[in-house]
Amino acid sequence: GQLVESGGGLVQPGGSLRLSCAASGFTFSSYTMRWYRQAPGKERELVAGISSSGLNIKYAGSVKGRFAISRDNAKSSVYLQMNSLKLEDTAVYYCRAQLFRMDYWGKGTLVTVSS
Repeated sequence: GQLVESGGGLVQPGGSLRLSCAASGFTFSSYTMRWYRQAPGKERELVAGISSSGLNIKYAGSVKGRFAISRDNAKSSVYLQMNSLKLEDTAVYYCRAQLFRMDYWGKGTLVTVSS
């Protein structure tokens, strides 16, 4: 299986970005999907997760109310809409697919929030 993130870039504080993660090589609709991020010098942290059906969604407290995770099983893709971006949201963002022992990671996309 493979995950490929896209949509990162440079954005000013208060701006928005939409990240995408395209999956291939596995039955995407069966997997729980999560977005993580890793800022320079910090550990990787969980940002948001969505169940295979899309009915169960959770967010880290630091992004709740600003970020929205969604998925399109027909397109084998998961998204992260990021609004009201802050300087501290700067990080490499990764998507992850999990189902029992199956575990796939993407290579990440860089989001830089800077004025």
